Amino acid sequence: MEKISIFNTLGREKQEFKPIKKGWVLFYHCGPTVYWTQHIGNLRGMFCGDIVRRTFEYNGYKVKHVRNYTDVGHLTSDSDEGEDKMEKGAKREGLSPAEIADKYIKIFEEDTHALNLLEPHKKPKATEYVKEMQKMVKDLLKKDFAYQTELAIYFDVSKAKDYTKLSGQKLEENISGAGKGEVEDPGKKSPHDFAIWFFKKGAHANAIQTWDFPGFGQGFPGWHMECSAMSKKLLGDTIDVHMGGIEHIPVHHTNEIAQSEAATGKKYVNYWLHNEHLLVNDRKMAKSEGTGYSLAEVKEKGFDPLTLRYFFLGAHYRSKQNFTWEALEAAQNGLKNIYNKVRELGGYSSGIVNTEYKDKFLKAINDDFNTPRATAVFLNVLTWAGLKPEDKLATILDFDRVFGLDIKKQLTKSKEKISDDVQELIDKRKKARENKNWEESDHLRKELENLGYTVEDGKEGMKVYKQ
Repeated sequence: MEKISIFNTLGREKQEFKPIKKGWVLFYHCGPTVYWTQHIGNLRGMFCGDIVRRTFEYNGYKVKHVRNYTDVGHLTSDSDEGEDKMEKGAKREGLSPAEIADKYIKIFEEDTHALNLLEPHKKPKATEYVKEMQKMVKDLLKKDFAYQTELAIYFDVSKAKDYTKLSGQKLEENISGAGKGEVEDPGKKSPHDFAIWFFKKGAHANAIQTWDFPGFGQGFPGWHMECSAMSKKLLGDTIDVHMGGIEHIPVHHTNEIAQSEAATGKKYVNYWLHNEHLLVNDRKMAKSEGTGYSLAEVKEKGFDPLTLRYFFLGAHYRSKQNFTWEALEAAQNGLKNIYNKVRELGGYSSGIVNTEYKDKFLKAINDDFNTPRATAVFLNVLTWAGLKPEDKLATILDFDRVFGLDIKKQLTKSKEKISDDVQELIDKRKKARENKNWEESDHLRKELENLGYTVEDGKEGMKVYKQ
């Protein structure tokens, strides 16, 4: 297998990937809190995880991919304060938390399918793993890494080994206070300690989603505990790769490491990956500002979801990416151009993947999943006149195993028979152009586009493709 270099947040340097088990990658990806439709910034994070998995598989690894759903316990402050996001969503829509979860999981999965993301092997819901969370809480209490108050069970940060090793911060500078917790709880030892189990008392006395914890009482798990318990159950004590957004570094992932390593006595994750944010007009994407665009809004404006996928390929996962409608339109034109060139190769088969370009592609994508560099190699192949058409097609299809632009489908479209009615419109438009009747030509173009065809005018004349 080729060398894969990963920028590991733990250590803040590129490191050569070395699997725990030869030929395998144990991959946990932080999924969404399913109380609302995910905006395209959240979807970019999911896309980044998809590229990571596809790259490993392209290199011959078998990947066990787990991506969770948080359907309880994620408080609005991302630490230990505020209202549970699921309960907030339930109150907003007059539904139960379970109904809210089902509704937004369905929308999320429709979106990920439209973006051609590979299906994770496991998609655990937090509510399905409460017993595993309770066991980990008991283990932490037994090992004296946690303590109980009237309102919650807390992890004692003072007993964690190198608590801020992931963020590299001093404890007193940790963003937002990683675990302020119930501010009215007089039993809490330190503002840095974080809750691993909340009791149905105090600020959470009216909590809707609670479970009986034998020997302790009614309550619900802390958000950070969820990922630790699900990861341990489905992937084991130590995993290869854990991915999420950069906002998770100082709080969520820092707390995951502390409690997991205290519970098992083993290293939790070997490689931590964190994707940067998607901006809108160089500002933070936010529902409150009307810029938390959903995939549905992208489609309403006439863009294919794969156009958004192609747009995402243009930035490295560790770089911020700026979204504008103009940039998405440019991506749409670029993707259409790729599809059109591929359709022209549709009559060829039995080609051979070009080894020179494959080596360049591997060098790019294996360098910390560098999609912009890999895309440049991809486009060079597409435009290189010196490559046999059948070899060009084979090479492009091979690279699309990573890119996921569904290029093979374009070959099927190129072979679709054009109906007599459509052919009549094409002939009329050719005649209008010969007569320099541009108004009629534009009118016929729109008719063809409304019927689902792309029309291109070039030096070689007019070309019509099924969209």
